[in-house]
Amino acid sequence: MNNLKKWKTLKSKMVLDHPWCQVRQDEIELPNGKIIDDYFVSIKPDVAMVLPITTSKEIIFVRQYRHAVGEFFLELPAGNFDPTKESAEVAAIRELTEETGYIPQEVRKIGTLYDKPSKDTNQIHLFLTENVSKVGKQQL
Repeated sequence: MNNLKKWKTLKSKMVLDHPWCQVRQDEIELPNGKIIDDYFVSIKPDVAMVLPITTSKEIIFVRQYRHAVGEFFLELPAGNFDPTKESAEVAAIRELTEETGYIPQEVRKIGTLYDKPSKDTNQIHLFLTENVSKVGKQQL
């Protein structure tokens, strides 16, 4: 038998509402009755991420600087999107082309996962793109 219970939101208010960053402060009641009045949630847009594989079975990565940690990283092509304006698959192909100059012959959704569900609201839609070929330049 599953004894897990959801937390109850008692109050909620937006404490930072900027186009690039939104943070909500919730007052919650835990299943044991304890009240937490400062549980912060980052409201983030969904992300489309691509695992691009060439015909010679190479994976295409992008090197990008990430200011929060002050380092460069090799990453899979990815980016935010608005599901009211484009599908996750269309966003994934767009991000792949913009960030790498490659286009896929085949696209398959691998799955949808949450980045950090304890604090963030966004989902990551992961796609496998096979037989990608270079058609242009990176256009960040």
